[in-house]
Amino acid sequence: MAKGHRSQIKRERNENNKETRPSAKLSYARVSVQKACFVLDAIRGKDVQTALAVLAYNPRYASGIIKKLLESAIANAENNNGMNKDNLYVAECYANKGPTMKRVRPRAQGRAYRIEKRMSHITIVLDEK
Repeated sequence: MAKGHRSQIKRERNENNKETRPSAKLSYARVSVQKACFVLDAIRGKDVQTALAVLAYNPRYASGIIKKLLESAIANAENNNGMNKDNLYVAECYANKGPTMKRVRPRAQGRAYRIEKRMSHITIVLDEK
């Protein structure tokens, strides 16, 4: 059994498993996971210049959100990790399900239909070649 307080043991364990790759995360993005994944699949594995070009000319709404997020991840890599922008590529990008806002829409004969406005948490992780 490990010695020390529980929080101390957790702190030591987390220091060993610390992620060193630069990343950026957007929580509560007002786009559904499915729609975000269409755009994320287009940039996964590409270098950042190509990914930015793909996002700039993609007509989907989610591409504007993801473009800003990718630029934030690039800035994190340059400022926090001292990496060169030319050597970066998109190692991981994924969207997780967030909370759903539930709204009501009046329909015929006094009925009410539920409208679900979905949110997602989008994460982009970069790495050097």
